[in-house]
Amino acid sequence: MGASFFVWTLILSNVWVSRRGFNNPAFFQNYLFSISSLKLGDYKRLITSSFLHVDMSHLLFNMLTLFFFGDYIVSFFGGFYFYIIYFGSVLMGGLLSYAYHRNNNDYSAVGASGGVIGILFAAILAFPDLKVGLLIVPIPMPGYVFVLLYIAYTLYGIRQQKDSIGHAAHLGGAIGGVLFSSFVAPDIWGIWWQQISG
Repeated sequence: MGASFFVWTLILSNVWVSRRGFNNPAFFQNYLFSISSLKLGDYKRLITSSFLHVDMSHLLFNMLTLFFFGDYIVSFFGGFYFYIIYFGSVLMGGLLSYAYHRNNNDYSAVGASGGVIGILFAAILAFPDLKVGLLIVPIPMPGYVFVLLYIAYTLYGIRQQKDSIGHAAHLGGAIGGVLFSSFVAPDIWGIWWQQISG
């Protein structure tokens, strides 16, 4: 599946903002996710930080995932609800990350991963027979297997805290993708269960 207008607007917005952040440290600092800034009421960072990325590989990984899975959401829910699910997942990722790191005023983060993971989880929920592969292990697996492995990895990462990955934001994004897609299409669980059990 390719990418529609709705998906491309997000991809191009991320590329434009991220590239500006690469070249302008002050701009980057003004819009990243920052615990100390959020405590001062700068809540826009819950959203603006999702358009910034650490480097080109970080940006490319997120945008490729959005490119490959975004149109599943557009085709199932429509363009408007695609945005609702995406930004709802971004917000959930930011809120969970804030809750987890609230005692560390030096914590900061950037990236679209919360929204991207939300889109991916919503796509797996909407299309139970969807196969998902990893870049490092490009072997397609059933979506529900990927979900179980990803949640286990994310919980492990949160517990260990040994890398620079925003695991709490990823978990929040995943939760957001499931919650918002369930809100938009309440019958989605029945459809999912029928396809899985059938």
